[in-house]
Amino acid sequence: MEVRAVLRYAKISPTKVRQVLRVIQGQSAGNALYQLKVIPKRSAKIVEGVLRSALANAEQHGLDIEKVYVKKAVADEGPMYKKWMPRAHGRATMLRKRTSHITIVLEEKKEEQ
Repeated sequence: MEVRAVLRYAKISPTKVRQVLRVIQGQSAGNALYQLKVIPKRSAKIVEGVLRSALANAEQHGLDIEKVYVKKAVADEGPMYKKWMPRAHGRATMLRKRTSHITIVLEEKKEEQ
């Protein structure tokens, strides 16, 4: 059985979030939480919140928290906010404020015999 948590419209670019998600993918949930505490990036704090939510969902569904691992961690692009910044000689440059949809899927490890 697998559980998931989704954060939509996070105000951070998906590229920055993917750097952090690549680190925790495939790790046990406890180890992933420890890694997120140590990583000095803003996106690590956002991903930590999503992971904690996924762990709460796992506990609610009756999974053993000690055996849960990060099966899949994805950051998709959300809508882009477009703004204009005034430049020299009456010109303007478009600023793209990117958002992302972060999804974390957890699954319980199977017993190997």
